[in-house]
Amino acid sequence: MYSHTTIGANDLARAKAFYDVVLSPLGLEVRFEGDGMVGYGLPGGRPQFLVVQPFDGGEPSVGNGSMVALLASRRALVDACHAAALEQGGADEGGPGLRPYYHRNYYGAYFRDLDGNKICICSHHAE
Repeated sequence: MYSHTTIGANDLARAKAFYDVVLSPLGLEVRFEGDGMVGYGLPGGRPQFLVVQPFDGGEPSVGNGSMVALLASRRALVDACHAAALEQGGADEGGPGLRPYYHRNYYGAYFRDLDGNKICICSHHAE
């Protein structure tokens, strides 16, 4: 579907500490680190989620209407990631729950990371 997605961070070490905790319930791990970026993914493949310092040296900014949605295989993992995000200082943008207006099994949670990027963790599976 896609190769990778990228979000910007003001402080890469702080962002890495945040995402190391938040993404661990999904089994995502650091696949590479260096040159102003940290790349997360499942062992052995793509897609990847990249946290970067902008290449132009400017301040990162969030987009209005932009969001990255990461897939969870179970609803409990959605809950775990959302709770971890809030515990790590992220801001709640919509707690875990069914969103039947998307489809009857859509279970998602939304938060903003430490730089204001909007992230969704979702499951499309019936429990």
